[in-house]
Amino acid sequence: MDTAAQPPLRAKDIFPFVVMCIGMFMALLDIQIVASSLQDIGGGLSAAQDQISWVQTAYLIAEICMIPLSGWLTRVFSTRWLFTASAAGFTLASLLCGIAWNIESMIVFRALQGLLGASMIPAVFTSSFHYFQGTRRIYSAAVIGTIASVAPTLGPVVGGWITDTLDWRWLFYVNLLPGVVVTVLTPMLVKIDQPDWSLLKGADYPGIALMAIGLGSLQYVLEEGARWNWFDDATIRTFCVLAIVAGILFIVRSLTYANPVVDLRALTNRNFLLGSILSFLTGVGIFATIFLTPLFLGYVRGYSAWQIGVAIASTGVASLAGIPVYIALAKRFDTRWLMMFGLALFALSMWSFSGITHDWSGTELFVPQFLRGFPQVFAVAPAVTLGLGSLPPERLKYASGLFNMMRNLGGAIGIAACATILNDRTNLHFLRLAEHLNAANVPMQQLLQRVGTRLSAATGDAFHGQAAALKELWMLTWREAQVQTFADAFLVIGIGLAIAALLVPLMKKVAASSTPAEAH
Repeated sequence: MDTAAQPPLRAKDIFPFVVMCIGMFMALLDIQIVASSLQDIGGGLSAAQDQISWVQTAYLIAEICMIPLSGWLTRVFSTRWLFTASAAGFTLASLLCGIAWNIESMIVFRALQGLLGASMIPAVFTSSFHYFQGTRRIYSAAVIGTIASVAPTLGPVVGGWITDTLDWRWLFYVNLLPGVVVTVLTPMLVKIDQPDWSLLKGADYPGIALMAIGLGSLQYVLEEGARWNWFDDATIRTFCVLAIVAGILFIVRSLTYANPVVDLRALTNRNFLLGSILSFLTGVGIFATIFLTPLFLGYVRGYSAWQIGVAIASTGVASLAGIPVYIALAKRFDTRWLMMFGLALFALSMWSFSGITHDWSGTELFVPQFLRGFPQVFAVAPAVTLGLGSLPPERLKYASGLFNMMRNLGGAIGIAACATILNDRTNLHFLRLAEHLNAANVPMQQLLQRVGTRLSAATGDAFHGQAAALKELWMLTWREAQVQTFADAFLVIGIGLAIAALLVPLMKKVAASSTPAEAH
C-alpha cells in the first residue's frame, strides 16, 4: 500500500510509541551499562572477583525469565498498566542499585531491576503493530531494530563515561529522570487494550514455575559454567539437570494446556520459527561482541573504562548511520534480501576482527566496528516484520515474549560460548607458542639477553635480571595467546552469522498490512 494512500500520522500514535521506546531503551541499555565498570563497582562494594560478574548475571537471569511472561501479563493488566508498573518498578530498582551498600544487596537489586523492567521490551514490539500500519511499519521496525542493537552497544560507552566522570553509582541514578517521565506519561498516552482480570483465574501457574526454573537454571549454567570448568562442578551439574528436566516439562505442559503462558505453537509458523532462530543468532552476534571487545581492550591493551567506551563508540555511530539507509532501501527492496545483506556484512565484520593483534586500538578497530554496527538494523528490523508480522494480531502478544527471549537467550549462550573459548583456547595457544620458545629460537635468546642485561644493570643483580627477563617473556607469550583466542571467538561468531544469512531465503515475504491490530 502506498504511504500517500494511508491516513495521516497522528500525534496520539507517535507520542505513546516514543515514550514506550524510551522505556525499552533504558531496559536494554542497562544490560551492558555496567560492562566496562564492573571493577569499579566491585571495588566500591568490597566484592570478591568471583562475585562481581553477578552484577550483570542477576539482571540477565531475571530479565530472561520475565520476558516470555509479558504476553500473558499484558492481557491480564493491559499494555498501559503493565508498562507503567514495569517503568515504575525499574526506576525504583535503579534507585536501590545506586544506594546498594554491599555486593549482596547490589545483586538482589539488579535482579529486581531486570525482573521489573523486562516487560517494557516485548511490549514495544507488539505495540508498533497497533500504532503503525502498511509501509509505515518499515519505520517503526527500523526504530525498534536500532534500539535493540544500539542500546546494548552503547552500554559500555555510556557506562565508562559516567564512571570516569562522576561515580559508578550514577550508572543507576541516570535512570531516575527518564524512568519517572515514562511512568507518568504512559497511563496518559498509551490506550491500546483493556485488562482482563479473569485470566488470573485460569492461568497456567505450574507452567510459569517450570519456565522460571528452566530458564533461570539454564542462565546460571551459561553464566557460571566457564568459571567453574563446567561439569567438573557439582552445582553446575545440578542446575543443568534442573534446566533440562524443567524445560522438557514446560514444553510438554505448554503444548497440552489449553491456555499456556507462552505460545509455543506459534513456532509452527515458518516465518516465526525462522525469525526466532535468526533473532537468536543475531543476539549471539550483538551481545557476544559487546562482551569480547571491552575484554580485549581491558586485559590486552590495559584500557580504562572511559578509554574502552571511546574505542568502541564507532559501533554505535555506525548503527545510527545505517537507519536512514535501511529505511530508504526497505521502501524499494524485499526486506528478506536486506536482512540477508545485513547478516552477511555482520559476518564479514567478525572475519575482519579475526585478524586482531595486540596493538589494535580505536584506530584499527574502526573499520571492523563500523562493519559490525552499520548492518545491525538490517539484521534486526526485518526479523520484526517478517517474524512477528506473519502472525495474526491475537497471537502477537504471546509470541512476542518468546521472540524477544530468543534474542536474549542467544546473547547469553553466545557470551557463555565465548567465555569458554577464552578459557580453553588461551591455554592451547600458549602451549603451542611455548613449543617454539627453545634454545634454537635466536630472536627469543636475543630478547632474553637484551632484557636481562638491562634489568641486571638497573638492579645490580644478574640472577634477578634473568628471572625478570623470563617473566617478561612469559607475559608476552600469554598476551599473544590471548590475542589469538579472541580472534578464534570472533571467527566462531562470524560462522554463526554466515549460517544465519543463508537461512533468510527460507522465509516467506510478508505483505505490509494496512489493517489496524484491534486485538491490541
